[in-house]
Amino acid sequence: MELTVLKITALIALIPASLLTFRRVPQKDGVYWSALAVALCGTLAWVYVRQSAGWHTGLSTALWITVAACLVLYTGIAFFSEDAWRLTAILFPYLLILGILATIWSQVPERPFVVGAPLAWIGTHIAVSVATYALITLAAVAALAATLQGRAIKAKKRTRLSRLLPSIAGSEGLLVRLLIASEIILAIGLITGIATLYLSTGQFLTFDHKTTLTLGVFVIIAVILFIHFRTGIRGRAATRIVLLAYLLLTLGYPGVKFVTDILLA
Repeated sequence: MELTVLKITALIALIPASLLTFRRVPQKDGVYWSALAVALCGTLAWVYVRQSAGWHTGLSTALWITVAACLVLYTGIAFFSEDAWRLTAILFPYLLILGILATIWSQVPERPFVVGAPLAWIGTHIAVSVATYALITLAAVAALAATLQGRAIKAKKRTRLSRLLPSIAGSEGLLVRLLIASEIILAIGLITGIATLYLSTGQFLTFDHKTTLTLGVFVIIAVILFIHFRTGIRGRAATRIVLLAYLLLTLGYPGVKFVTDILLA
Protein backbone atom coordinates (compact mmCIF):
# COMPACT_ATOMS: atom_id res chain seq x y z
CA MET A 1 0.00 0.00 0.00
CA GLU A 2 2.79 2.43 0.92
CA LEU A 3 4.60 1.67 -2.35
CA THR A 4 1.43 2.34 -4.32
CA VAL A 5 0.97 5.71 -2.60
CA LEU A 6 4.59 6.66 -3.28
CA LYS A 7 4.29 5.59 -6.92
CA ILE A 8 1.15 7.69 -7.41
CA THR A 9 2.84 10.59 -5.62
CA ALA A 10 5.77 10.39 -8.06
CA LEU A 11 3.34 10.55 -10.95
CA ILE A 12 1.48 13.52 -9.47
CA ALA A 13 4.82 15.28 -8.90
CA LEU A 14 5.28 15.47 -12.67
CA ILE A 15 2.05 17.39 -13.22
CA PRO A 16 3.08 20.89 -12.00
CA ALA A 17 6.05 21.01 -14.39
CA SER A 18 3.82 19.79 -17.23
CA LEU A 19 1.46 22.71 -16.58
CA LEU A 20 4.20 25.36 -16.75
CA THR A 21 3.40 26.00 -20.40
CA PHE A 22 -0.03 27.29 -19.44
CA ARG A 23 1.38 30.19 -17.44
CA ARG A 24 0.60 33.59 -18.89
CA VAL A 25 4.29 34.49 -19.10
CA PRO A 26 6.47 31.34 -18.83
CA GLN A 27 9.92 32.17 -17.53
CA LYS A 28 12.91 30.73 -15.72
CA ASP A 29 11.92 31.94 -12.25
CA GLY A 30 11.13 30.60 -8.80
CA VAL A 31 7.91 28.95 -9.94
CA TYR A 32 9.77 27.13 -12.72
CA TRP A 33 12.49 25.84 -10.39
CA SER A 34 9.95 24.87 -7.72
CA ALA A 35 7.96 22.78 -10.20
CA LEU A 36 11.17 21.20 -11.43
CA ALA A 37 12.26 20.41 -7.85
CA VAL A 38 8.91 18.76 -7.08
CA ALA A 39 9.17 16.56 -10.17
CA LEU A 40 12.78 15.68 -9.43
CA CYS A 41 12.27 14.85 -5.74
CA GLY A 42 9.11 12.84 -6.33
CA THR A 43 10.63 10.73 -9.10
CA LEU A 44 13.99 10.14 -7.38
CA ALA A 45 12.27 9.16 -4.13
CA TRP A 46 10.18 6.53 -5.90
CA VAL A 47 13.13 5.13 -7.89
CA TYR A 48 15.27 4.97 -4.73
CA VAL A 49 12.63 3.13 -2.70
CA ARG A 50 11.83 0.84 -5.61
CA GLN A 51 15.45 -0.17 -6.20
CA SER A 52 16.63 -0.21 -2.58
CA ALA A 53 14.95 -3.59 -1.98
CA GLY A 54 16.80 -5.16 -4.92
CA TRP A 55 17.38 -4.31 -8.55
CA HIS A 56 14.20 -4.51 -10.63
CA THR A 57 14.43 -5.08 -14.37
CA GLY A 58 10.86 -4.64 -15.60
CA LEU A 59 9.52 -2.17 -18.15
CA SER A 60 7.90 -0.01 -15.46
CA THR A 61 11.20 0.39 -13.63
CA ALA A 62 13.04 1.14 -16.88
CA LEU A 63 10.57 3.92 -17.69
CA TRP A 64 10.77 5.46 -14.21
CA ILE A 65 14.56 5.37 -14.32
CA THR A 66 14.44 7.04 -17.73
CA VAL A 67 12.21 9.80 -16.34
CA ALA A 68 14.52 10.29 -13.34
CA ALA A 69 17.67 10.38 -15.49
CA CYS A 70 16.11 12.89 -17.91
CA LEU A 71 15.09 15.12 -15.00
CA VAL A 72 18.55 15.04 -13.41
CA LEU A 73 20.36 15.85 -16.66
CA TYR A 74 17.79 18.39 -17.77
CA THR A 75 18.00 20.25 -14.45
CA GLY A 76 21.76 20.63 -14.81
CA ILE A 77 21.54 21.65 -18.46
CA ALA A 78 18.70 24.11 -17.86
CA PHE A 79 20.66 25.78 -15.06
CA PHE A 80 23.48 26.74 -17.43
CA SER A 81 21.63 27.07 -20.73
CA GLU A 82 19.34 29.91 -21.71
CA ASP A 83 17.71 27.73 -24.36
CA ALA A 84 17.23 24.40 -22.58
CA TRP A 85 14.61 25.57 -20.10
CA ARG A 86 12.30 26.38 -23.02
CA LEU A 87 12.14 22.68 -23.88
CA THR A 88 9.79 22.27 -20.92
CA ALA A 89 6.77 22.62 -23.22
CA ILE A 90 7.67 19.34 -24.97
CA LEU A 91 9.77 17.46 -22.43
CA PHE A 92 7.51 17.41 -19.39
CA PRO A 93 4.30 16.29 -21.12
CA TYR A 94 6.38 13.48 -22.64
CA LEU A 95 7.84 12.50 -19.25
CA LEU A 96 4.34 12.58 -17.77
CA ILE A 97 3.18 10.14 -20.46
CA LEU A 98 6.13 7.86 -19.63
CA GLY A 99 5.18 8.07 -15.94
CA ILE A 100 1.58 7.14 -16.72
CA LEU A 101 2.69 4.16 -18.81
CA ALA A 102 5.13 3.09 -16.08
CA THR A 103 2.31 3.23 -13.52
CA ILE A 104 -0.06 1.23 -15.73
CA TRP A 105 2.54 -1.49 -16.32
CA SER A 106 3.84 -1.59 -12.74
CA GLN A 107 2.09 -4.90 -12.02
CA VAL A 108 3.60 -6.72 -14.99
CA PRO A 109 5.81 -9.65 -13.80
CA GLU A 110 9.54 -9.02 -14.16
CA ARG A 111 12.29 -11.28 -15.35
CA PRO A 112 14.89 -12.10 -12.68
CA PHE A 113 18.10 -10.10 -12.58
CA VAL A 114 20.91 -12.51 -13.46
CA VAL A 115 24.37 -11.57 -12.20
CA GLY A 116 27.13 -13.08 -14.32
CA ALA A 117 29.78 -10.38 -13.98
CA PRO A 118 31.19 -8.26 -11.14
CA LEU A 119 28.56 -5.88 -9.78
CA ALA A 120 30.87 -2.92 -10.35
CA TRP A 121 30.96 -3.58 -14.10
CA ILE A 122 27.22 -4.19 -14.27
CA GLY A 123 26.45 -1.08 -12.23
CA THR A 124 28.72 1.06 -14.40
CA HIS A 125 27.20 -0.31 -17.60
CA ILE A 126 23.65 0.31 -16.37
CA ALA A 127 24.46 3.86 -15.26
CA VAL A 128 26.14 4.68 -18.57
CA SER A 129 23.29 3.14 -20.59
CA VAL A 130 20.66 5.12 -18.68
CA ALA A 131 22.65 8.35 -19.06
CA THR A 132 23.01 7.72 -22.80
CA TYR A 133 19.30 7.14 -23.28
CA ALA A 134 18.45 10.24 -21.23
CA LEU A 135 20.85 12.41 -23.25
CA ILE A 136 19.49 11.19 -26.57
CA THR A 137 15.95 11.72 -25.26
CA LEU A 138 16.83 15.36 -24.59
CA ALA A 139 18.51 15.57 -28.01
CA ALA A 140 15.35 14.22 -29.64
CA VAL A 141 13.27 16.83 -27.81
CA ALA A 142 15.64 19.57 -29.04
CA ALA A 143 15.37 18.17 -32.57
CA LEU A 144 11.58 18.18 -32.35
CA ALA A 145 11.66 21.78 -31.09
CA ALA A 146 13.76 22.81 -34.09
CA THR A 147 11.34 21.04 -36.44
CA LEU A 148 8.29 22.73 -34.92
CA GLN A 149 9.96 26.14 -35.11
CA GLY A 150 10.91 25.53 -38.72
CA ARG A 151 7.33 24.64 -39.62
CA ALA A 152 6.00 27.74 -37.84
CA ILE A 153 8.41 29.96 -39.78
CA LYS A 154 7.59 28.25 -43.08
CA ALA A 155 3.87 28.70 -42.45
CA LYS A 156 4.51 32.29 -41.38
CA LYS A 157 2.29 31.68 -38.39
CA ARG A 158 3.58 31.73 -34.84
CA THR A 159 1.71 29.51 -32.38
CA ARG A 160 1.69 29.54 -28.60
CA LEU A 161 3.93 26.47 -28.62
CA SER A 162 6.45 28.01 -31.02
CA ARG A 163 6.66 31.09 -28.80
CA LEU A 164 7.53 28.89 -25.83
CA LEU A 165 10.25 26.88 -27.59
CA PRO A 166 13.83 28.02 -28.16
CA SER A 167 14.76 29.49 -31.54
CA ILE A 168 15.91 27.23 -34.36
CA ALA A 169 19.53 28.30 -33.80
CA GLY A 170 19.21 27.70 -30.06
CA SER A 171 17.58 24.29 -30.55
CA GLU A 172 20.18 23.17 -33.09
CA GLY A 173 23.08 24.40 -30.96
CA LEU A 174 21.71 22.50 -27.98
CA LEU A 175 21.12 19.47 -30.18
CA VAL A 176 24.75 19.32 -31.33
CA ARG A 177 26.08 19.61 -27.77
CA LEU A 178 23.76 16.87 -26.57
CA LEU A 179 24.77 14.61 -29.46
CA ILE A 180 28.46 15.05 -28.67
CA ALA A 181 27.83 14.15 -25.02
CA SER A 182 25.62 11.22 -26.10
CA GLU A 183 28.27 9.83 -28.43
CA ILE A 184 30.94 9.97 -25.74
CA ILE A 185 28.74 8.29 -23.13
CA LEU A 186 27.46 5.77 -25.67
CA ALA A 187 31.05 4.81 -26.53
CA ILE A 188 31.73 4.21 -22.82
CA GLY A 189 28.49 2.21 -22.64
CA LEU A 190 29.57 -0.02 -25.52
CA ILE A 191 32.94 -0.63 -23.88
CA THR A 192 31.42 -1.48 -20.48
CA GLY A 193 28.80 -3.62 -22.22
CA ILE A 194 31.45 -5.63 -24.03
CA ALA A 195 33.40 -6.03 -20.78
CA THR A 196 30.29 -7.13 -18.89
CA LEU A 197 29.37 -9.63 -21.60
CA TYR A 198 32.89 -11.03 -21.67
CA LEU A 199 32.98 -11.46 -17.89
CA SER A 200 29.55 -13.13 -17.99
CA THR A 201 29.83 -15.40 -21.04
CA GLY A 202 33.39 -15.23 -22.32
CA GLN A 203 32.20 -13.60 -25.56
CA PHE A 204 33.11 -10.12 -26.69
CA LEU A 205 30.01 -9.39 -28.74
CA THR A 206 26.64 -10.93 -29.52
CA PHE A 207 24.52 -9.38 -32.24
CA ASP A 208 21.15 -9.46 -30.50
CA HIS A 209 18.47 -6.82 -31.11
CA LYS A 210 19.67 -4.48 -28.38
CA THR A 211 23.33 -4.60 -29.42
CA THR A 212 22.55 -4.18 -33.11
CA LEU A 213 20.27 -1.20 -32.56
CA THR A 214 22.73 0.43 -30.14
CA LEU A 215 25.60 0.07 -32.62
CA GLY A 216 23.33 1.51 -35.28
CA VAL A 217 22.62 4.56 -33.11
CA PHE A 218 26.35 5.02 -32.43
CA VAL A 219 27.10 5.02 -36.16
CA ILE A 220 24.18 7.35 -36.96
CA ILE A 221 25.23 9.93 -34.38
CA ALA A 222 28.86 9.71 -35.53
CA VAL A 223 27.76 10.35 -39.13
CA ILE A 224 25.55 13.28 -38.08
CA LEU A 225 28.38 14.92 -36.15
CA PHE A 226 30.90 14.29 -38.92
CA ILE A 227 28.65 15.80 -41.58
CA HIS A 228 27.71 18.69 -39.29
CA PHE A 229 31.31 19.73 -38.64
CA ARG A 230 32.35 19.00 -42.23
CA THR A 231 29.48 20.59 -44.18
CA GLY A 232 27.28 22.19 -41.55
CA ILE A 233 24.25 19.89 -41.92
CA ARG A 234 21.28 21.32 -40.07
CA GLY A 235 17.57 21.83 -40.35
CA ARG A 236 15.06 19.13 -41.14
CA ALA A 237 17.64 16.64 -42.42
CA ALA A 238 19.56 16.63 -39.13
CA THR A 239 16.49 16.60 -36.89
CA ARG A 240 14.86 13.73 -38.76
CA ILE A 241 18.02 11.64 -38.50
CA VAL A 242 18.23 12.37 -34.75
CA LEU A 243 14.62 11.33 -34.28
CA LEU A 244 15.40 8.12 -36.19
CA ALA A 245 18.36 7.45 -33.88
CA TYR A 246 16.11 7.99 -30.87
CA LEU A 247 13.55 5.58 -32.29
CA LEU A 248 16.23 2.92 -32.77
CA LEU A 249 17.56 3.38 -29.24
CA THR A 250 14.03 3.23 -27.86
CA LEU A 251 13.49 -0.06 -29.67
CA GLY A 252 16.74 -1.34 -28.17
CA TYR A 253 16.15 -0.22 -24.57
CA PRO A 254 12.51 -0.04 -23.37
CA GLY A 255 11.31 -1.63 -26.60
CA VAL A 256 13.01 -4.95 -25.86
CA LYS A 257 11.59 -4.92 -22.32
CA PHE A 258 8.11 -4.23 -23.70
CA VAL A 259 8.34 -7.26 -25.96
CA THR A 260 9.80 -9.64 -23.36
CA ASP A 261 7.78 -8.49 -20.33
CA ILE A 262 4.41 -7.78 -21.95
CA LEU A 263 4.00 -9.22 -25.45
CA LEU A 264 5.82 -12.49 -24.69
CA ALA A 265 4.78 -12.79 -21.03
